[in-house]
Amino acid sequence: MKAGHCRFCNTPLSLSFVDLGSTPLANSYVPLDRADAPEPSYPLRASVCGECRLVQADAFVPAEDIFSHYAYFSSFSDSWVAHARRFAHMAMDRFGIGAQSLVVEVASNDGYLLRHFVEAGVPVLGIEPAANVAEAARAVGVRTEAVFFGAATGDDVKAREGGADLVVANNVLAHVPDINDFVEGFARVLKPEGVISIEFPHLLRLIEDVQFDTVYHEHFYYLSLLAVEKVMAAHGLRVFDVEEWPTHGGSLRVFACLKGASHVEQPGVAKVRADEAAAGLDRDEIYADFQRRVTPIREGLLAFLRQAKAEGKRVAAYGAAAKGNTLLNFSGVGTDLIDYVVDRNPHKQGHLLPGSHLPVHAPEKLAETKPDYVLILPWNIKDEVVASHAHVRDWGGRFVIAVPRLTVLP
Repeated sequence: MKAGHCRFCNTPLSLSFVDLGSTPLANSYVPLDRADAPEPSYPLRASVCGECRLVQADAFVPAEDIFSHYAYFSSFSDSWVAHARRFAHMAMDRFGIGAQSLVVEVASNDGYLLRHFVEAGVPVLGIEPAANVAEAARAVGVRTEAVFFGAATGDDVKAREGGADLVVANNVLAHVPDINDFVEGFARVLKPEGVISIEFPHLLRLIEDVQFDTVYHEHFYYLSLLAVEKVMAAHGLRVFDVEEWPTHGGSLRVFACLKGASHVEQPGVAKVRADEAAAGLDRDEIYADFQRRVTPIREGLLAFLRQAKAEGKRVAAYGAAAKGNTLLNFSGVGTDLIDYVVDRNPHKQGHLLPGSHLPVHAPEKLAETKPDYVLILPWNIKDEVVASHAHVRDWGGRFVIAVPRLTVLP
């Protein structure tokens, strides 16, 4: 595909969706011994294809540079692991997945999902390009290969394993620069009646709730059912069911199969199609208006932090999350306004956030310093964070979120 053209259909891109300036990679955490070294930064902006309506970010960094060694481990979110466990049991019941089946997960991370199939005696294969994360999956008994997925990988797995009864791809479709090669891999690895289950944050929710902080360089796409159905159809696949989930601020779980498979289309497909049409995802206006709605969030966060500082209040942050890095860097927030961030992931602790250079500590730091406010950067798990850190309120601390508007939680 040519630069400035849609990565799916090659149509020239002329409609801007959002421009967040120039920022470092959202998951490029800085070692302490490199605190003074220059950080590369890249324009962070997304456009809309006027033909297929695929929203896509400009690409400046190869996927290999981002995902070959990765700091995100899914198992550090209890709510996400529980979501995966429920999915595994549902899939086994609904699609008859058992000891004679093969479940393949693309971007299987640290085995957070496949381990539930392993516990049930179902053969699995994880495809995880980050070697360090793949090793963590193997350590918990999940068979995992550290490769990137695409058409060639699909052919290889089909030849060696006989094909997949279920392919799972959660929050990865947005991460692949060559979406055609990636989706073609699904078509090639499936058995004739096999099922694909894909989850991704829903573009409609992103727009409605101004979730601009989910835009970062690792996300090449921001997906609607409208665009995903077009991509699937181009590779011989058919969507037969759609479920709406609250995860990641509002997600779709899309079930697809080969066009000739017997799976019957369910009412969820028509429902989401109608919702997207009613919102205008097939027209320019909703995309062209998004940038205007982003600026007030930045201004609201800065006003809150400056007032807190003026009153002598201390602010810490929770969650060294990629979306938090987008928010902080777009807003120009650093250690002058927020003291530090805490995160459960030991792979992030002892580092600095990219751009803002907030130091990352273990969650115990909160009790040691007793900040007045804790800004929850991964707002999508705010309920989990508040429940697991209820002791913050023991010293009068308050929790805060910035998206979709600055809110001090009750």
